[in-house]
Amino acid sequence: MSGWQAYIDTSLVATGNVAYGAIYGLDGSLWTCSPELANVPADSILQMVNSFTDSGLASLRSTGCFLGPKTEDGANKYMVLRGDDRSVYIKKGQGGGALVKTTQCVILGVYKEGQIAGQCNSAVEKLADFLIESGY
Repeated sequence: MSGWQAYIDTSLVATGNVAYGAIYGLDGSLWTCSPELANVPADSILQMVNSFTDSGLASLRSTGCFLGPKTEDGANKYMVLRGDDRSVYIKKGQGGGALVKTTQCVILGVYKEGQIAGQCNSAVEKLADFLIESGY
């Protein structure tokens, strides 16, 4: 996992536009993540990975996107703003994030209050483009 962690650290977090991130395989496997995303439930990861189809996006919209343990108060629940076959955008309060699919993985970047959504989304999309060009 450590080689993939460098992508999170340098291409996302180091930009100052992303608070934390993760990379998941299209099979739902964890490639790497920031400590803040270490407790995302496996079923939530699979739901995120499968959200790039109309039915998958509808499912994610109906349940919400959980970036941590599912609790009664919905503390880790993000709502889906929009999505397509490449990107899904989520929001919770003053924070949010972007999920971007490549040929082999899904990159998640999360911003928090004080960071700008569009800049986070751009950083995640840029990393996705780089990984696609590199065969991932």
